Amino acid sequence: MKRDVACASGVEVLMDYLEGVLPADVRADVDEHVAACERCTAFIAAYRETPRIAREATSFELPKELGDSLMAFLRAKRGPPER
Repeated sequence: MKRDVACASGVEVLMDYLEGVLPADVRADVDEHVAACERCTAFIAAYRETPRIAREATSFELPKELGDSLMAFLRAKRGPPER
């Protein structure tokens, strides 16, 4: 039975779709929708890129001077330690 897949209903099954655990008939319907929908194609591409973007954004080290300056700033904002 062919399902009417729209962007909203596609989002509801997105995790199962991306993990490849949808039943074959449902996956085929979602595949068909995604192939014809630029918005869903872009959304899925962005979703798949999120882990890489997060890794790249957090994979650098601050220069020592900047790290020391940031720590000093945060300590000053926090105030003296509680006893």
